[in-house]
Amino acid sequence: MLAYLKIFSGVATIITGAISLFWPLKVLGFTGLDVNGGRGVTEIRTILGALFIGLGAAVLYFNTQQAYQVLGIAYLTMAVVRGMAMFVDNALVSSNLISFLAELAFGIILVV
Repeated sequence: MLAYLKIFSGVATIITGAISLFWPLKVLGFTGLDVNGGRGVTEIRTILGALFIGLGAAVLYFNTQQAYQVLGIAYLTMAVVRGMAMFVDNALVSSNLISFLAELAFGIILVV
């Protein structure tokens, strides 16, 4: 069962990246990002899009415990930083909480 959850986490990472890559303006409302011009759209496509696609594809391609753990550590790091930043930045909103819980869950699944 855990193996399937790890694969699901990799696929979900790719899907998140694909949405950001192909429909970068669709993620603005959820992320709270404010894009001013093409440069900002390019950042969404590359960081939220291509990076997530590459990370998700890499874990599925290598299909090793270490590869899944690397992605898990990335997710746990994002969860820790987001958890602190929500309070520091006064950004305790539902979309941030959803992202935090997803990052925490994927991180735990991928590291064990």
